[in-house]
Amino acid sequence: MSDTSSFEMSSVDRPVNRFQVNPVNHKANEMIQLNVPQEVYRRLVNSDGEALEDDTFNENATDILNKQNLQRTHRHSIKSSFRDKDKPSRFKDSQSQTTRFQVAPPNEEDSDDSSGTKEDRELLDNEYDTKYGKSFRHFTREALPRLDNYRNIMSIQAAYRPTLDELHNATLTGKSASLSRNQDPEAANMNGAFKFGWIKGVLIRCLLNIWGVMLFLRLSWVVGQAGIIEGFILILTTTVVTCVTSLSMSAISTNGVIKGGGTYYMISRSLGPEFGGSIGLIFSLANAVACAMYVVGFCESMLDLLNSFGLSIIDGGTQDVRIIGCITISLLLIIVVVGMEWEAKAQIGLLIILLVAIGDFIIGSLIGPKSELEKAEGFIGYNFTIFKENLFADYRKEEGVQHDFFSVIAIFFPAATGILAGANISGDLKDPQKSIPKGTLIAILISTATYLLMVLICGATVARDANGNVADLINGSYAFLNCTPGECNYGLQNSFQVIELVSAFGPLIYAGCFAAAISSALASLVSAPKVFQALCKDELYPKIVWFAKGYGKNNEPVRGYVLTFIIAVAFILIGELNLIAPLISNFFLAAYTLINFSTFHASLAKPVGWRPTFKYYNMWLSLVGSVLCVAVMFLISWATALITFVAVLALYLIVAYRKPDVNWGSTTQAQTYKNALMSVQQLNNVEEHVKNYRPQILVLSGLPNTRPVLVDFAYMLTKNLSLLVCGHVLRGTSSQRYRNYLQDRATTWFRKHGVKGFYALVDGEDFESGTRALMQASGIGKLKPNILLMGYKNDWQTCEKKDLDQYFNIMHKALDMYLSVAILRLPNGLDCSQILGDESSAAKNVIDIPRTLQPNESSADLMSADRSVQNGLSGSMDSLSRNVSQDAGDLSNTENDLKLLKTSSTSDLSFMAGSQVKEVSGLPDPVDPKSPQLLTNSLRKSKQKHNDPASLYKGPGGVELPKEILMELTQFTRKRSHAVIDVWWLYDDGGLTLLLPYIISTRRTWQSCKLRVYALANKKAELEFEQRSMASLLSKFRIDYSDLTLIPDITKKPQETTTVFFNELIKDFVISDKDNGPSNATPEDEAFISEDDLMAVQDKTNRYLRLREYLHEQSMKSDLVVMTLPMPRKNIVSAPLYMAWLESLSRDMPPFLFVRGNQTSVLTFYS
Repeated sequence: MSDTSSFEMSSVDRPVNRFQVNPVNHKANEMIQLNVPQEVYRRLVNSDGEALEDDTFNENATDILNKQNLQRTHRHSIKSSFRDKDKPSRFKDSQSQTTRFQVAPPNEEDSDDSSGTKEDRELLDNEYDTKYGKSFRHFTREALPRLDNYRNIMSIQAAYRPTLDELHNATLTGKSASLSRNQDPEAANMNGAFKFGWIKGVLIRCLLNIWGVMLFLRLSWVVGQAGIIEGFILILTTTVVTCVTSLSMSAISTNGVIKGGGTYYMISRSLGPEFGGSIGLIFSLANAVACAMYVVGFCESMLDLLNSFGLSIIDGGTQDVRIIGCITISLLLIIVVVGMEWEAKAQIGLLIILLVAIGDFIIGSLIGPKSELEKAEGFIGYNFTIFKENLFADYRKEEGVQHDFFSVIAIFFPAATGILAGANISGDLKDPQKSIPKGTLIAILISTATYLLMVLICGATVARDANGNVADLINGSYAFLNCTPGECNYGLQNSFQVIELVSAFGPLIYAGCFAAAISSALASLVSAPKVFQALCKDELYPKIVWFAKGYGKNNEPVRGYVLTFIIAVAFILIGELNLIAPLISNFFLAAYTLINFSTFHASLAKPVGWRPTFKYYNMWLSLVGSVLCVAVMFLISWATALITFVAVLALYLIVAYRKPDVNWGSTTQAQTYKNALMSVQQLNNVEEHVKNYRPQILVLSGLPNTRPVLVDFAYMLTKNLSLLVCGHVLRGTSSQRYRNYLQDRATTWFRKHGVKGFYALVDGEDFESGTRALMQASGIGKLKPNILLMGYKNDWQTCEKKDLDQYFNIMHKALDMYLSVAILRLPNGLDCSQILGDESSAAKNVIDIPRTLQPNESSADLMSADRSVQNGLSGSMDSLSRNVSQDAGDLSNTENDLKLLKTSSTSDLSFMAGSQVKEVSGLPDPVDPKSPQLLTNSLRKSKQKHNDPASLYKGPGGVELPKEILMELTQFTRKRSHAVIDVWWLYDDGGLTLLLPYIISTRRTWQSCKLRVYALANKKAELEFEQRSMASLLSKFRIDYSDLTLIPDITKKPQETTTVFFNELIKDFVISDKDNGPSNATPEDEAFISEDDLMAVQDKTNRYLRLREYLHEQSMKSDLVVMTLPMPRKNIVSAPLYMAWLESLSRDMPPFLFVRGNQTSVLTFYS
């Protein structure tokens, strides 16, 4: 053998693609001697234990590599062999795992060539710096495509893939230290776990479950009733159902990794937790009760055997069944608790007994009748006459039931319900994706062939009726076959001991019956706890998580075994299992139905993730299989079928009500998206009509929790009616992770308050540009906002002139886009961020919760989050600390700034990114997407009512808010009795001013309110006529109102006090013409009011001042005032003058809503 060099790669806790190579010295005559320390390459760490940017090597290692580089005496081929490849390799604590690399010359001649070749130099001295012997991983931040990169992020084998921020931003360092994961206990216990292949794990289990006692006791009766032909059809029908179900199950099981839980896991991950949870629970219960049924079947066979010898324990009946049953189930429990390996050995032994029994039956049929008595009892041997007589059906009446094909198939079908035995232990299979399809389909093929063969043998060798009288056999007579049906005790129709009669050695059939019953009971005793354990781990139902704990290397559900044992013993002691048997079969069939439907639904929804490697399935075949399963359920028993559906529906509703915090990417999610997309596309083809008008609102609320009253008012208009979008403008730029965090906070608020809306977040250089982007980009197709709802700008007199102009320009832009405009003003303002503390109390609760990896996060995010918890907001990968000062003085200044911003113009509608960060600095990680979910979960578990304001709103630090503030916050959500809404419909804007208050009056909380309508009269002389015309118009619009008033003298000059009030409002904005000549005009002058402007709109100003007087006279005690918004004419009215008009109308008034439609009709009197 040529000289070789061998290196061992130690398995240490380090990031993926990092190698630590230790030379291993062996015999001198076989290996190259390397006089170096045992540890050559060591990853350097700093004082904190964190890895440095690059791997470096000590002096000796570098010298060795240089020496080898200079010699170039061999052309090396690298061969690697991985030991213990089935075990996790990088995070082992129990043993040291190594990977050996052998570097050997291809032949002896090459080893003598000291000069080397060009290829040698290219291999050893490529573009990389071989001085440091680095791998390609050290020269790039990118991760190479590897399986571990796509593992579940919580898996102990999951690899580190750099985030987009690490790759995209040059200032971020992506190299991180070794990972500190929360290790999954189940994954940790997998080392050394006993796993099954497809034969032991699936094939044998399915065969044992399918070959039940039905094979030995009822199959001959089926042949007697249905005959050979219909018997074949009957068996093939059941085979079609089970085969289609197996094909569907194979498709699901090969569409990704299958974990423990079998049927429950496949259905829940395909159709969602609601269907999965309901089926998982009833399937577990069905297996537990079925275990009792199989044990009772074994006990009855045992009693028959004892009675044949005249033996009994107590009474030879019920008491003996209970005693034998409890002993049997106890022995089975001991077997499964000891371990799956012993259970598998027991199953193999039972299979051998079953095969011997089946072989005994076949051999006996070939030998023929062994005595005259057997012949008299109907066993003739292979006989063509008997074959012809048994070829066709002969359905008879038994126990008051006239049998037909469907009644017989209902009795036989439970014999085929064992196809899930292998899938139910999916967590104990080496490769479920290959084992489940292969083992299940082969088991169905073998069992079907066995059933068909035994039907053929029974039909060709045994008569339907025989009297058992040996005397009738004299002189070769067949008189023993001539007996009246119902009076004979032997034959296919009358005796369940036909299989034993035909067999070569009868006791082997008893052994086969025992083996079939025990094996089925053992499989059910294993399946029920395994499925139930997986269900408990997901916490879909309350108070069951205690059963999720596993023990031993195989994570055995010992607690589930004991629970199943208790249920089985209870049913064994109670008895009356014959009444429950149809219900158990229906439970199994319900699982089959949903397995088939899962495959059909996945193929119908066609999510991109639906890529099963098993290709031999068809979506329509799966649908047919699902329908057949339901049909068989009703054939077995329509009453139990209805009970099954009710049970599934009830359990479904429980999970749906609890809304478990799981996201499994089910096909129902994919179908929801598909339906929504198709609906939006279809909506584009629907022409708009005034009768179908819906107010679709874009409300400039910022984060919904900062202006909850504004959002509540908008939702009152759109609830169950139309679209609601909460717009939020961030000044400047912000990271995508921070944007995701804000999105999660908004979604949490929506869910907590029961608001069905959307949250739209945009970055903008300023408030105006961001709002323009919102108005232009919000929505899709016909689902686009048609109303812009804003909060009133309370500080328009004191804010910066630029902010006032932006606020005013937004109205212009909305009207330019044909959007309706609405402005809501409340007496105490809309911004509640200081009152509510911005959820800081909830943030404090989150800080104590350990941070875990999220679905789309890298491992480096986890460590950076942990450091953030310890150090406050510090520099993680995309930390917001670059925008936030950690200085205490700066934080106090921030709080003062926020107080000043409370009534500022833009703060009512948007936030600066920096302010946002400071505002949430109490959170452990401001970009932690889990935090809102944790808040949601705590809310759900506390079972607080959505309409309880004390639970919805808390002050800073979680303190209770005063009742007055709670009343203010819930003024649009609490029930109002005898409320009054005043509608000042000044100008015809299409009817929106009238429609919005009408919608409010139809809401449950405002249902008893009165609608008072005020309008302007054209001529005082025609006042009565105009009033009748307006009443007629409202009547045709079908708008109920309590009072109608027309204002006759709107052109009358306002009172002096009102004029003085108005002049006080604008005194800081008015400039004389001498100071504002054309030559020195600047853009900033738009924020002022010239004397010429005042004169040009003097009449309008007087009208609005006159309206103020009427408002104070008529509407001061109303609950809501809705008025047509004055039209802001371009280049005619300046921003401060326009705001002065609005201030005059709405100051010191109840909640006030200005509305301006887009001059398109939203009301019609046509049908």
